[in-house]
Amino acid sequence: MRRSPRPRRTPVYLSASLHQRLNSYALAASAAGVGILALAQASEAKIVYTHTHHVIGPHHRYTLDLNRDGIGDFTIRNSYGCNQDWCFDQLYAVPGGGNGVQGARGFLGIPYAYALAGGASIGPKQPFSGQLMASDNMGYLGQWLNVANRYLGLKFQIKGKTHYGWARLSVSDRSPHITATLTGYAYETIPNQPILAGKTHGNDVIAVAPSSLGHLAQGASGLSAWRNESAEPTHSRRIP
Repeated sequence: MRRSPRPRRTPVYLSASLHQRLNSYALAASAAGVGILALAQASEAKIVYTHTHHVIGPHHRYTLDLNRDGIGDFTIRNSYGCNQDWCFDQLYAVPGGGNGVQGARGFLGIPYAYALAGGASIGPKQPFSGQLMASDNMGYLGQWLNVANRYLGLKFQIKGKTHYGWARLSVSDRSPHITATLTGYAYETIPNQPILAGKTHGNDVIAVAPSSLGHLAQGASGLSAWRNESAEPTHSRRIP
């Protein structure tokens, strides 16, 4: 039996405007897919927070093990001494090998450790050459004299990869005695991922707002607007 011939397919020609719109939607879908994938990966980020209360007085030191693996990452050292003329006290945050404290060298090349406010960004774009927190030695030096609930920005190594974290302290100076109280610390489990000072959970990813879907549907021009809308700098966000 002879089969009846199949009807020929008639080619469909799309107008230039419709073709451009379809390409725009394809591009938007691709961008949205990348964004969803990036958000899914970032959602795996985890901040590990440890609450504590440890007083570090004169002649004392505290070994800070951020990820609690038995290896000290930093030493908070309170050095007190006297000579024939005066007594002095100096508070330092000393990093272990390959680690760093957020700060920079200042007067006479002294490596000052920053006393960060809550919400400050701690990450790859900051300097990490600080050590001296406070000094009462015939004069006062450092950002940590008589402050409450400020943060050390910390950079440290886990299995050869760089992670960022913070330590929260309050420091009082009743000359010449400096006393520091450590009340908590945290770190980001994703390597090279910045963390906000004081943040104890979640991640710092900026979610895509519903209005961004309209930008994506606009194609390439919308993608530019979407990127601009999403590019809020993390350092501007504060911890309530």
